[in-house]
Formats: sequence, structure tokens, C-alpha cells
Amino acid sequence: MKKTALIIFFSTVTIALIAQSNIRLNNFWEKSYLINPASVNNQYLAEINMDVRKQWVNMPGSPTTLFASGTMFLDNLNTQFGLKAVQDKIGYTSTSNINLSYAYCLTLNNDWHLNMGLGLSYQAVGYDLSQVNSQTSSDPTVYTRLLNESNLNSDLGIELASKKWQIGLSSQNVFSLFLPINPLFANTNYIYSKYRQYNQSNINLGFGVCGIQFGDMYQAEFNVTSYFKLNPDANAFQIGAFYRTRNEIGVIFGIDLARNLHVSYSYDYNVSGISENSYGSHEIMLTYNIDKVFQCKNCWY
Repeated sequence: MKKTALIIFFSTVTIALIAQSNIRLNNFWEKSYLINPASVNNQYLAEINMDVRKQWVNMPGSPTTLFASGTMFLDNLNTQFGLKAVQDKIGYTSTSNINLSYAYCLTLNNDWHLNMGLGLSYQAVGYDLSQVNSQTSSDPTVYTRLLNESNLNSDLGIELASKKWQIGLSSQNVFSLFLPINPLFANTNYIYSKYRQYNQSNINLGFGVCGIQFGDMYQAEFNVTSYFKLNPDANAFQIGAFYRTRNEIGVIFGIDLARNLHVSYSYDYNVSGISENSYGSHEIMLTYNIDKVFQCKNCWY
């Protein structure tokens, strides 16, 4: 009886984790490319990000996410090429996603440009059967739904951007709307607006709002961030707070380790029933930027 109860408990927890954890990283407030292939960084020749997230610490089977991305912007083509790789483990389930993206930057005027992006993904789902507990392990029907599989998917996005504003709309896993693809890769949609000050004062402010739709789940997220500068030209560190419906609050802290190297840490806590078994979620991201090298085409060397 006790063993049966444990099986039911862990099965329920696993289902709940899958239902609640479309792969989302808190640091998308600073790096919109995490959720939108149309988000362009034209300040640097290239940008590299690495991120690790441990969600709901102390809860059995809670998600662990590894993320890496790289983008390169080509000024002469008004084009950004990007690559993202995500590996997510929830209980005995592991998902992988490798995404190639293309974005085009259309200049509207001196202040605004419109970015349009497209991504193509290779996705895979695997199961660690050694972690599956069943009273009828000899029954092959127990594992009929735990077969490794892979598929192709696609992301679409658009973003209207200026120096201070980013207003975007993106749709992840578009093929999932039309093809019988594993529900772990359900279609997810984002709409967001972000604002950030750039002035000569020692403290600049930023804020944002984001709406998220994942299957039949709808969420809203709000963010406020303060950017502290030791000199007028460069940020030294930043502190932010966010609230995600329903019942999640968190903080984000970032600091420049060097001129082109930045690290961000975030902590979020779910104040609902999950808090009885969890110490919250931790996430850390490392960003490295490669400066552009400008060449004078009319100069003699």
C-alpha cells in the first residue's frame, strides 16, 4: 500500500511539473532573444550566453535547465544569425532543443526599426527508464508511452525597437499547432513591452510587462529594474524584481565582471502550495560580448 502511494505521488508530481514548466528563463528581461528570434542585438558583433536554472529546489523531480546561445549581427546585411541549445530534465523525462534563427532588421526612421525573425528547431524527448517505478515492471504496456522521439518545429517573431523601447510578439513551436508533436513542445506565445532609460545620471530605471500563453495556461509577468553606473558611459550593476501570475515573485541581480563580461543571477519563489516542498528557484547567466571593429573604407593605411 505504501509503495502504491509513493508511485501515485511521484507520478502526480511529474505530471504537474511537465504541465507547469514550459522552458522559460528569468533573464529574458535582458535577453529577449531567449523568447523571440526577432530580437536583434546590433550593439555588438556577436554575443554569447550560457545559463543554468534549477527550479523548485528540494522538490523531487524538479526541472534542471541548461541553456546556451550565440548571435552574430551583420551590419552590411541588416541581418542577425543565431543559435540556441536547451536541455531540460524533469524527473525521468529529458528534452532537448537546438534552434537556428534568422532575423532581418528593417530601419523605419532614425529612432525605430522593425525586426522580423524565424527559427527552425530540432527537438528530442528521452526517458530514463531506470528511474520509472512501477508495480508491474514486467508489463510492457507500462512503457509504451515512454519511447524516445524527435521532431522539427519552428518559431516566429516580430519586434519594434528603439534605443529605449522593445515591443515584441513571438510564437514558439508553431508546428505543434498543426502536427501531432509531443505535448512537451506545445505552442507558446509571448507579447511584451520593455522600457529602459539611458541618461547621464548614476541610476537609470527600466520596467516591462509580458503576457504568456502556454496550452491552456495564461500568465502575466511584471518587472522593474534599477541600473547603477559608476561612470556615465557604463553600467556597473543592476537590481530588479518581478512578479509572475500566479503567486511567483523574484529578484534579479547583475554585475559587470569586465567590460565585455556580465553575470546575472535570479531567484524566484512560489508562494502557493509548492512552497511547502521547495526552497525556490535559482538561475545564473553568463554573457560575453564581442565588440564590432569599424573600418574606414575611404582611409589610406
